Amino acid sequence: MALAIILVLLIIASLIFHFASPWWFTPLASNWGSIDTTINLTFWVTGFVFVAVNLFLAYCVFRFRYHKDKRSHYEPENKRLEVWLSAITAAGVIVMLAPGLVVWAKFVDVPEGASEMEVVGQQWQWGFRFPGEDGQFGRVAKQFISDTNPLGLDPSDLAGQDDVIIDQNEVHLPIGEDVKVLLRSKDVLHNFAVPQFRVKMDLVPGLISYLWFEPTKIGRFDILCMELCGLAHHTMRGHVVVDTPEDFTAWLASQPTFRETQVGTKGDPIAGQALYATCAACHGQQAEGNKALNAPKLSGQASWYLSRQLHYYQQGIRGAHKDDIFGQQMAPMAAILTDKQAMKNVLAHIDSLEEAAVDNQINGNAARGASYYITCGACHGTEGQGNFSLNAPKLAGQQDWYIKRQIENFRSGVRGNHADDNYGKQMILMARMLKDEQAIDDLITYINQFDSEHR
Repeated sequence: MALAIILVLLIIASLIFHFASPWWFTPLASNWGSIDTTINLTFWVTGFVFVAVNLFLAYCVFRFRYHKDKRSHYEPENKRLEVWLSAITAAGVIVMLAPGLVVWAKFVDVPEGASEMEVVGQQWQWGFRFPGEDGQFGRVAKQFISDTNPLGLDPSDLAGQDDVIIDQNEVHLPIGEDVKVLLRSKDVLHNFAVPQFRVKMDLVPGLISYLWFEPTKIGRFDILCMELCGLAHHTMRGHVVVDTPEDFTAWLASQPTFRETQVGTKGDPIAGQALYATCAACHGQQAEGNKALNAPKLSGQASWYLSRQLHYYQQGIRGAHKDDIFGQQMAPMAAILTDKQAMKNVLAHIDSLEEAAVDNQINGNAARGASYYITCGACHGTEGQGNFSLNAPKLAGQQDWYIKRQIENFRSGVRGNHADDNYGKQMILMARMLKDEQAIDDLITYINQFDSEHR
């Protein structure tokens, strides 16, 4: 009797939880309302079966409960019951599957005249590409991927010279226009999903998959990776902004073409030496850093990472937070580099300097730090050597006081909270895994032990 009551209460609680729950679909923002209909249909079929089966089970528990004066009736077969159960089950499966097949047929049938956009996934970032005025995408290949060519376009393919490159986690689309999204991965299996659009599809290395949709609401919507793609899978997020056609056209025109990203000479370390004189006042003549002036070591760090930080300071992405005292000092210094070539020259000079040794002072528990670093090493390398492909700077050989301050800044939101700091948002999530100062000290003590060859 008690078990029968528990089963009935379980059914009632499940129904209340569902209908009273705030967790349901995000508001629809595309043409794929038919996917909602299909999911709702599946829910009602499975919900009915859940209630019916459990009520029947509760009835059986009560009706056929043990009684010493009753004997069980043995009936190994009941053809009539088996026919009814098979027919009802088949009908339920058909009701659930048939609409899905119809929707899938539409999902893979891209309308004529749809515009195209490419989405490129990598651990743990998104990149985007639009065809240029010729309406054609240029060829791509993994051997062409570099810090100046992150999407791997073939420089010799004329069709790709006018392709528009979006090397960040946010992309814009026009409202009311069909778009075909081509999907490719640079490394492992990813999944491109926009919950508000009701679309998701795997990005499979070596293949080009696709989906299509029509944005129907202006706004900013989440891009998620719904495939477990590594330790930082949960940080692989982006946004798609739906604009009016006029605003989208203006935004697209402001983005660089592949040709524009490749224009420019290499940095001149001689010319950069004169420009570096201002930097040297804090960072040292050999870019060795100066703790007394809160200036980190620059020598030995990759130019692509230093370039990104200088751009962030110039654009207000870094150094604008009211509590980032030292970042606020750096922002006007970065503004001295008035053009791309000047920045390249300074970075070329820094790159020509011999990496300075450091005298680190933090003394924690390296053994505990090693366990914390397993997560960090997924991006920064097993020995802190950095990884351009994962947008992770080198940690080996950096001053420990500076690493500690940056971890604390990420944990508190002083750094990484800007809407355009794609990589900073990831570091906030990772830094907050370190619960206290002792954990930070232990981690940094382990980093201090890395081999000098990576420094």
